[in-house]
This record gives sequence, C-alpha cells and structure tokens, in this order.
Amino acid sequence: MHRFAVWAPRPERVELLLEGDRRLPMDPARDGWWHGEVADAGHGTRYAYSLDGGPARPDPRSPHQPDGVSGWSAVVDHDRFAWTDRRWRGLPLQGAVLYELHVGTFSAAGTFDGVVEHLDHLVDLGVDALELMPVAEFPGRWGWGYDGVGLYAPHHAYGGPDGLKRLVDACHAAGLGVVLDVVYNHLGPAGNHLPEYGPYFTDRHHTPWGDAVNVDGPGSDEVRRFILDNARQWLRDYHLDGLRLDAVHAIRDDRPHHLLEELAEDVDALSAEVGRTLWLIAENDTNDPRLVRSRPAGGYGLDAAWADDWHHALHAALTGEHAGYYADVADPQTLPKALRQAWVHDGVWSESRGRHHGRPPTGLPPRTFVVCAQNHDQVGNRAQGDRLSHLVPEGRLHVAAALLLTSPFTPMLFQGEEWAATTPFQYFTDHEDPELAAAVRDGRRREFAAFGWAPEDVPDPQDPATVERSRLDWSEVASAPRAALLDWHRRLLRLRRAHPEVTDPRVPTRAELVDGLLTVRRGSLVVQANLGDAPVAVDADGELLLASPGVTDTAPTRQLPVDSVAIATAGRHV
Repeated sequence: MHRFAVWAPRPERVELLLEGDRRLPMDPARDGWWHGEVADAGHGTRYAYSLDGGPARPDPRSPHQPDGVSGWSAVVDHDRFAWTDRRWRGLPLQGAVLYELHVGTFSAAGTFDGVVEHLDHLVDLGVDALELMPVAEFPGRWGWGYDGVGLYAPHHAYGGPDGLKRLVDACHAAGLGVVLDVVYNHLGPAGNHLPEYGPYFTDRHHTPWGDAVNVDGPGSDEVRRFILDNARQWLRDYHLDGLRLDAVHAIRDDRPHHLLEELAEDVDALSAEVGRTLWLIAENDTNDPRLVRSRPAGGYGLDAAWADDWHHALHAALTGEHAGYYADVADPQTLPKALRQAWVHDGVWSESRGRHHGRPPTGLPPRTFVVCAQNHDQVGNRAQGDRLSHLVPEGRLHVAAALLLTSPFTPMLFQGEEWAATTPFQYFTDHEDPELAAAVRDGRRREFAAFGWAPEDVPDPQDPATVERSRLDWSEVASAPRAALLDWHRRLLRLRRAHPEVTDPRVPTRAELVDGLLTVRRGSLVVQANLGDAPVAVDADGELLLASPGVTDTAPTRQLPVDSVAIATAGRHV
C-alpha cells in the first residue's frame, strides 16, 4: 500500500497515472491537497499526475526521476537502504575544513560511486567534510546543478537515491561529513511544471532568474513547507550533515518570520530528533550579520556564511586583477583586513556597486565565515574556467594555501586545488531544447565579450568536450611539481590540527602588509609571505615550522625569496 499526495490548488481535477495505463482519480482535501491510495504500489512504482486531463507531469516532490526531469516519477522506500553509520553523530563546524566537489567531474565515472573511489585521497589530505555541488534532478546528463527542477530527487545520471546514500554512508565510515548545496532561490527553466500545480512563483518580487519563489505571498504557506520539507528530507533520509544554501539574498521574503529563520529552527529541531550535529551555511552577497547571529540576538541563527570578500582580496593580491568586483579590493590593504575579519565590506564604499555595502561582523566567531582561494563560481565563471594555478607562479599557490589553511575561519578547498590540477572547470550544460541551448551559449558569449573575450574563445556549454575538459585527471596527482604541492597542503592541514590557537575564537588575528611583506600573527604562530618583487630578510628568532621552497633559515635572519611563505613560532623580535 502506498499513499500518494500532491499539493495542486490550481487544477479542478487531478488524476494519478500508473504503469499499465492505469488512471485513477484523486480525492481533494483541504488547502489544495489531493490524495489517493494504491494497494499494489511500492518501492520503484512509476507514476505521474494529470492536471485537468492534461499530459503526464512528474510529482513536484518526486523522490526519484529515473528518466530525467520530464520523465515519470518513481516511489522510493527510504527504509530499504541498509545504513552502516548508526554511530555517526556528525562533527562540529568549529575547526572543520571543507572540500567542494562536483560529482559529475570529480571522477572518470562522474557518479556518486566514482566519488567513493577517491575518498582515501581526501582522508589522507586531511579535510573534514565534502561539500557537494547541487545534485537535485536537473536537465540532461551533465551540468552544474543550479538549474535543478526536481528538488527532492538525486540526479539520475549520478546514481539516483541509492547512489547518494552509498556515498554518504562511505564518507561517514571514513570519518568525513557531507554537506549538500541546495537551491531555493529559483528553479531551472527546462522541466519546471510547478506553476501548473500552484502559486510556487510570484511577480511581486523579481530575481536575476525572473519571478521569485513565492515564500511570502498568497499561497506561500505550502511553498515554504515545500522548501522546509525538502531540507528535512536531505538531512533525515540521506543522513547529510548540512546544507549550503545558494544565493540566499535572492530569496525575497517580506514576512516578519523570515524563511531562513524558520529553516534554522526546523533544522535545530531535526538535529535533536536524529541525534546528529547539522549545519546550515548560506551563500550571501549582502554581508549581513543577521544571517549568522543567534535568534535571541535578532538573527536567523544559521551556522555560517560564505565570505567572498576574503577570496576577492586574496585573488587580487596574487593576480593583480582589478576588473569587475576586483576593483573593490584594488587597495592592497584590503588583504590584511580580509585576513582579520573575512568581510572587507563592513559598511565601506563598494566601487563595483557604486554605494556603501555591508555591516561590521562585530562579535561573530571566525568559524561563521567560509573562506576559499578558489571555488566553483570563481573558477567556473571565468570565460575559460581558469584555475588560480593557471594565473600565478607556483610560489603564489604555496602562499594562497598557507593563508587559507592557517585562517581562523572555515577554509574550503575546491576539487583539484590541492595539486594544482591542470584541468579547467568550465561552465557546461546538456539542454535538450535547442532554443534554450542557443540562448545559454549566446548569452554567455555576450557576457564575456564585455570583458574583451572573443566569442570563439568562450567554450560552448553544450559541447560535450567542455565537460570532458573539466573532468579531473587523477593520473597527474603523483607527478612533480603536483605531488609537492599536494604534500604542502597535507603538511598545512597537519599543522592546523597541531596548533589549536589557529581555530580558537578567543585568539585575535593581526595582519599587516608593508612593502610587499605580509605578516599574519595568531597566537604563537607567525605567517610571513613575500608578495613583493625582491627577496626579504626577516628576524628568525622563532622556530621555523613550515616553509615553501627556497626559504632559508640562517639565524639571526630568515631569507624569503619572492613568492615564498614561512610559518614560525613567535620569537622575541616577531
């Protein structure tokens, strides 16, 4: 026996379509819900809905789309999976190091099981949790996942529901947490049938993707419940340890009880219910402390927020790029500020926005800021998907890793960063609609033409070669100099564990940049990086713990070549 239910206040008649050409009328209930029970339906049963006699439509809450976004849905019995992680209780965000990956390009297989094959590498590296780019059902065989439309269904080409469960179970067995990137601010254009069911969208607010998701207008109670239940499903049924919420500034909510606050309340309650630590991490462009302040203090109570300012300041300092939003961090002194407090824009002028931006992060513990030297956006939204390793000398990669992994914030690495992967990470899609595919391709080329790129130099997202170029090449991991950079990351992560003052929220960070010499002091540790154009001699009174190639320690001075970094204990003169 299986009970089907769907919220569809717009149609006057809803029918349940089942395999074998069965068509069963559903019974209306209050508040726009329709229900039906089928005695012989169960795990794997294919089904769809017909609205007012129209064509078959997938379930808005479909747990599995075996044939993609436009195919029929399939029933999933979550109790059938044999979990082995009963002793897993999660892990604290404090001190954690994240590793962002894209399931489709992380391995040759491009699946959840393909990720499992490389977990030993991540354990040996020393990270604490994977952060998966979106896996909710999206159009085609491959894509970034931010145009998902089946928000409850793990992507069929990645391995579907059981594939994701196998990955999470294997991660927990290896001592790794798993955070999933979810998108609640918009849905993709292809295969999105939600407007036929009910008022899922509203023209009261507009976003870069069109009408906003309706979380505050008429009919929004059930739309909010659709999102809240989705979050609970990922955390409860898939044993995930947290969610990364995409672009929450585009969730337009005028209610006094904001959706993000309600979501945090729900997740806190679920954490107590399942007996595991659960995280909520927001991507946000407003630098608004309310996101991560506690609810008693007037905040929403999320656990952390991405701090793009940290990335921008480091990237500009290492590459010299000052176009677009990098104009906001053209002043070299923005780098020490970012190293001290993560947000550069704390109410100061933003050149790219033409206005003042942000609020001070006063009183927020460092762990509430997720920082990175690279991520999918900052690499993939370059015209050719250039990694930092394609833009700067090898020495500056050592500097970037040292500043990131000795940061008191929550560091995040991007797949392949730890060995300077030669493969780019480009934007790729697999839209079946030729008009949509052409619009995406032409729009992307127009966007980059404004930055001086020739259209023919911008990869076609629809070309299968684009996704293939973006797939990691694991054969290069052991090759020099990649093996040396990988070892540098491992040693930095071991140093981070061995010196708890790095992540102690009570320890202040002091940072200064003078004549190209960047000095960061945190507790007993001193990180010094030579970003100038000539070698620098510094006092060598403290013990040298870790140094990039070329650094020499001949007391009373330590020699730092250009683009080198040294980490030492604090001595009398430092």
